[in-house]
Amino acid sequence: MTGDTLAARAGAGAAAASWRVRLTGHRLRVGAIALLAAVAYAVLGLVKLASFRASTFDLVIMDQTVRNYAAFRPPYVPVLGMFHGRGMAYVQLADHFSPIYALLAPLYWIHDGPQTLIVAQAALFAAAIPFLWRYTRRVLGVVPAYLVSVAYALSWPVAQAVVFDVHEVMFVPLLTAIMIERYHAGRMLPAFLAMMGLLLVKEDMGLMVAGFGLCLIVMGERWRGALCAVFGIGAVLLVRGLVTSVFGGNAKDFWAYGHLGSDIPGAVLGIMRDPLAALLLPFSEEAKVDALFLLAWPTLMLCLLSPLSLAALPHVLERMLSDRVQWWQADFQYNAFTVVILFCAGVDGAARLLRWYERSDDTALKLAWSAAVCAVALTLVPKFAFDQLYHPAFYKGDLKAAAAAEAVSKVPSGVTVEAVNSVGPALTSRATVLLWSPTPRGAPWVVADTFRWEYPFGSLEDQLAKVNELQGQGYVKVFERDGYVVLRR
Repeated sequence: MTGDTLAARAGAGAAAASWRVRLTGHRLRVGAIALLAAVAYAVLGLVKLASFRASTFDLVIMDQTVRNYAAFRPPYVPVLGMFHGRGMAYVQLADHFSPIYALLAPLYWIHDGPQTLIVAQAALFAAAIPFLWRYTRRVLGVVPAYLVSVAYALSWPVAQAVVFDVHEVMFVPLLTAIMIERYHAGRMLPAFLAMMGLLLVKEDMGLMVAGFGLCLIVMGERWRGALCAVFGIGAVLLVRGLVTSVFGGNAKDFWAYGHLGSDIPGAVLGIMRDPLAALLLPFSEEAKVDALFLLAWPTLMLCLLSPLSLAALPHVLERMLSDRVQWWQADFQYNAFTVVILFCAGVDGAARLLRWYERSDDTALKLAWSAAVCAVALTLVPKFAFDQLYHPAFYKGDLKAAAAAEAVSKVPSGVTVEAVNSVGPALTSRATVLLWSPTPRGAPWVVADTFRWEYPFGSLEDQLAKVNELQGQGYVKVFERDGYVVLRR
């Protein structure tokens, strides 16, 4: 063995050791970003829960689901079943096909309560960051990877999702990040496993899988793309047409396209009869245009230059073609379904733009774009839910919270209680919670509010009238303070 060979091997060993040190440093820094993000998300949700600003719809729904999974029972959701007039044995899978919630069941063996779901959701949203970082590092470089990761952590779709209870969308950023990053790395098995995981999140996630298939077709992966597209569409049709009804649901519960047709074939025919009207429908309301712009703006619109945006397109169209106002808006959790896809598309779009102008090696331009993306995320923080985190008033209790806590303390454990929307989450870990509504449920305990309007009542006057009606039916008032009334039969 020559001295040159020994020197070469020593040099290679030193280089490998240096790379391991750098990799460890990156892991620590990326892990720190993810940890800080998870803590911020959890604080936002936990403070809202502790101060009676969470809601029965949807936090109690998810809590009842996971608690039953943890006890090896079907995912009964009496709060939802009674609200829809389908009984106490109604299962969550009849509402939305989200068997992936079963993965959270072991966490309830550690702590049985909605706080567990809030922390789990925070961790899952933050867990997408390392995969987004890896993808961006390969495409644009290390510094842009950090800036884009911070931009995602601060992004408004994530903010609006974590501030509104918990939802199945918590799983989607992580799964889409794995799907895109692993596919880009040539690791097909984990990419396709993540894709299959999406189908367990919600009944319409097959549309996202089909969109990713379309993306692959455009990028030249015709057979894989076609397989994904067919499989995704087939999964949607199977779940909506058969699986939901097997669990006691109705395929028309979430049909929001009556203006196009009474069912999927009718809607397709409606679009074919007037394609121009259908094409303009996503831009027919100001709220739709605002949401569409806000989805693309965090990447400076460059997501529109990437085929990856096709993976988000079916889900976005599903929302914008519907007649459900809440689906269009930027205020709710729906935008978080596509947030990682659009960030990855933005990264890819930036790289494509540089290639078109033959500036692929221009580090300054890559840094400028990623810095601008991070700056945009920062400018949007005051407009959305993360704004609350740096206002001291957000953390302070008020008379309402104190009165609500006292009202909750009057309800014994183990009972069935109809609770006003904002109080249900405080009771769900020790009682069977139903939503207090204009329709009587016959529960032995009721917690009402006569000072503040609460869903699903039409007005505050309706709530007061309902309390009087219940007293006329034999309920006895056992507590009243600051508008909160506890009734017992």
